[in-house]
Amino acid sequence: MNEVPAELIEVSHWLANPELDAVILAEGNVSQSVTDSTFWVKASGFQLGSIAANGFVLVDADPILSLFDANLSDHEVKDALRSATLIGGPAVPSVETFMHAWLLSLPGVTCVLHGHPVPLIAIASSPEASKICANRLFPDEIVCCGPETVWVPYVDPGLPLAQAIRDATLRYIEKWQDFPRTILLGNHGLISLGGNLPQAKAAFQMGVKAGRAWTQSLAIAWPNVLSSESIARIAGRPDEHYRQRLLWAAAASHQQ
Repeated sequence: MNEVPAELIEVSHWLANPELDAVILAEGNVSQSVTDSTFWVKASGFQLGSIAANGFVLVDADPILSLFDANLSDHEVKDALRSATLIGGPAVPSVETFMHAWLLSLPGVTCVLHGHPVPLIAIASSPEASKICANRLFPDEIVCCGPETVWVPYVDPGLPLAQAIRDATLRYIEKWQDFPRTILLGNHGLISLGGNLPQAKAAFQMGVKAGRAWTQSLAIAWPNVLSSESIARIAGRPDEHYRQRLLWAAAASHQQ
């Protein structure tokens, strides 16, 4: 509990790989549960590409979640994050810690990755973004990213964004009876979730590939998307679940 998991540092470096085109400078943040009420999250101002153990803070989720519906000023948010910090010295948790705390409270979710991949920013800035999130282009997008992506129109980062993510995610859960694998934030970036880091990594990686496919397809015309029947079929097939586990294992083996 008192040590930052090596795999969390490794996936942070992976997220900053220039080939992924997802984060530069101090962009992006990651988190991983330790217990039901504590988690490691990136500290504000640290760069994922060079982050080490001192770039993470251990946070108590309970006081953060207790303030979730409060109308806090920027200073009050900063004070709340400081007071919830258990380990981390002078480092301050990312302003997106509210979002991480709520998503990690979902049953089955232990890891959250957030970055700003260029193809996903392009989609997130498009008037067609909500329509794109509701569709799928190819089977592996469903296998790794779920039957659809949660869409959250632009909201001020921090607590207001966390509240908007909660509301949109609850609608998804009501529809699909499961947590989402990917969340697209308007004019902002991509979030991926998983029961472990390989799952979250696979969802993020496939989400970026899907974003590239969408942007190239839309340069020609609106693409031939998969039917709702095909999406439901792929999402429920046992052989696809087996292949899903293989993809997660592959993501784990290529993390560094």
